[in-house]
Amino acid sequence: MPRSVFTDAYAAFRDTLVAVRKDAGVTQIELAERLGKPQQFVSKYERGDRRVDLIEFVAVCRALRVDPKEAFALVLRRLPKSFDI
Repeated sequence: MPRSVFTDAYAAFRDTLVAVRKDAGVTQIELAERLGKPQQFVSKYERGDRRVDLIEFVAVCRALRVDPKEAFALVLRRLPKSFDI
């Protein structure tokens, strides 16, 4: 079984995070500064080199000034109909 970081479902989650950031007109550097993290923090989770947990997801949404519920609704719409965990 593949690690869940590399599943289609997790890719949809990552792609949504990238799209939300870009739609907000925020660069990786700007987001990292808002989060108090190095730019590599953002780059690594956007590339799938590290996972994002729920608390980090909320922090990213808040830093982007995006409602976490709306961002998660986007994730749900992009997920495949079925997937393994």
